[in-house]
Order: sequence, then structure tokens, then C-alpha cells
Amino acid sequence: MQTNEPMGKKIWILIVVLLGIFCTMFFSAKDRVSIPLTNRAVITLLAPFQSFSSALGSKSGSIINALNELMSMYQENKQLKAEVTTLREENLHDNELEAENQRLKGLLNYKESTKQFDLVTASVIARDSATWINNVVINRGSNDGIKKDMPVVTPDGLVGAVIDVYGSYSVVALITDPRVAVGALVQRSDSRVAGIVKGDIDKQVDIHMENISRAADIQPGDQIITSGLGGIYPKGIFIGTVDEVGNEAGGLLKYAAIKPAVDFQKLEDVAIIVNSRELSPEVLTRQMQKAADGGSRETGTAK
Repeated sequence: MQTNEPMGKKIWILIVVLLGIFCTMFFSAKDRVSIPLTNRAVITLLAPFQSFSSALGSKSGSIINALNELMSMYQENKQLKAEVTTLREENLHDNELEAENQRLKGLLNYKESTKQFDLVTASVIARDSATWINNVVINRGSNDGIKKDMPVVTPDGLVGAVIDVYGSYSVVALITDPRVAVGALVQRSDSRVAGIVKGDIDKQVDIHMENISRAADIQPGDQIITSGLGGIYPKGIFIGTVDEVGNEAGGLLKYAAIKPAVDFQKLEDVAIIVNSRELSPEVLTRQMQKAADGGSRETGTAK
């Protein structure tokens, strides 16, 4: 009769496990009870099992300690990442507040320096994706006294005019819109050439000045301001600086490509002119000169 080999292996494994349990219980209790001399042989016989049990306990303790340290490091790292994220958000918030304060300070200074205008400040809250560079939406409307055709400005210069008004918001057409026409003139005292500033329909430039006589005295570096003609835009608001002058196709007139005073891609805060008053020629001249000087410093062009 042949021995069932798998069954024999299972029996031996069971014996070893039972011996291991016995050894663990035995050596755990040996410090608490007196062991007779006659049992020393048994102790000697079971010593290897004691060593194995002690080593296994030591290894298990080391593994548990390592896992505890790893978990502690994980929690600490998670906390540090959360703190870094919080500090980064606070820093961004502080920077944004600083930038907003600077913009509002500029608007306040402009409001104080242009006594002929009653201004209502506003923020750009949206742009029409189809007319990104032509129209913006501001957070002021009829509830704030805003009406259609009111001019919109920044401390840098002319932005455009209100074209649609709702209760709490309005749509502003920028001067880069080809449908917008602004009466303009050269600020230089020995020129005073008049024309019309419009957005370029081909988008080769942002804005240009047209209807200029072929013999007119206009040149690169000239400062362009509103002429006050047309009934919408008061006189003396800075529009931009002449980049280049060229002849129109017919040859009888010429045009001037103009760099706008306002960076429309960065437009965030504006002011709406809700009312304007006539100033004495001397005061108006000083304000126009101040705007032109500001444009000269910005562009680095000598008058």
C-alpha cells in the first residue's frame, strides 16, 4: 500500500505550525513560571523554534515601525502640499488686489484731473467671442445712469462708446471697430490737421486716420486727440500716436496708421463720461498737452 504523499506533507506542515504555536506560548510563559531542571532538554530541543519565533517577531516589529514612519511621512507631505497650495493662492490673491488697486488709483487720479467730466467707473465683465477686439461688456447700465452713445475712456485715452444699455450692464463698441468713427485732429499746434479715426476693416493696423488732405502736415510721432466734432466724444481725449503715413489708392488723400493709446487686450477697468462741461481754452490746452506728453513718454517719441 502506497503512502499518500500530499497528505503526508500536510501532516508535517500541521505539526510544524502546532510546534510553533506551542513554542510561542511556552517561551512567553517561561519568564512568569519556574521551569524544572528536567525540562531543560525540552528547552534545548525547542531552542531553534524560539529563535525563529523571536526573529519573526523582530521582523514584524521592524516592518510595522517602517509602515508607521511611511504613513507619518505621507501625512506630513500631504499637509505641506496643502499649505503650499494655500500660500500660493493667497499670494495670487494679494497680487491681484495690488494690480486692481493700481488700476483704480489711476482712474481716481484721472477723475480728479479731468474736472470737465462726470465719470462713472466700471469693469469689463465679458467680451463677445465673435467680436473680441471690437466690443466689450461692462458692469454698469441704466440703473447707474448709463445711456447710449456715452464715451468710455481710461487714464491712457479713448476706449469707445456705449452702443447698447441694459439694467445692470452695457455693451461698449471699441474704437477698433470699423463701424465706429471718431472726429480727430493732430495735437501739434503748428498742424491741427483734422480727420476721422476708424478701426481698420482689413485688420492690418488697429486704427487709422482717414480723410486727410494730400498736402496736410501730419507725420509719424504726432499725437492724435478727439476733435469734439460729431457730438459724442468731447474734445481733447488722447486717441493714439501716428506710426506711419501713406497715400490712399486714389492719390488725392492720405491716411495715417495709429497706435492706440489704450491696450485693448489688457482692458479691465474703464470710466464712462456721463456728463461733460466746456473748459476755458487755457485749461483745455494744458490737459491736451498733458495727455500728449504722457503719450510721448510711453512711446519714447519726441514731439
